[in-house]
Amino acid sequence: MSFAEDRPYANAKAAARRLMEIVRTITPVQDGRIHIEKINGPFLFFDGGKPAEYKAGLDLLLARGILEIHESGTYVRVLDHSDAILPAL
Repeated sequence: MSFAEDRPYANAKAAARRLMEIVRTITPVQDGRIHIEKINGPFLFFDGGKPAEYKAGLDLLLARGILEIHESGTYVRVLDHSDAILPAL
C-alpha cells in the first residue's frame, strides 16, 4: 500500500519541459531577458512544484545550453529557439 502520490515534476526532464512551457509564454524584456521570478513563481506556486524540482529542471536547461542565467541570478535568456527543445529533453 502506498500513501505517497507520485510528483509530476520529480523527473528533471519533466520539470525542464514545464519550465520551457512557462518561458515560452513570457515576453522577454531588454536584450531577451526573462526575469527569473516570472519563471519560478508559476512553477512553484501555481503548478505546485518543489524547489528541488525547480532547481533540477533549471540545471538541466542550463547544462544543455537551452538557457543561460546571468551571474546575479536575476534573469535568464533563451539561447536555443528551436521548437524541437521539448521532445529532445
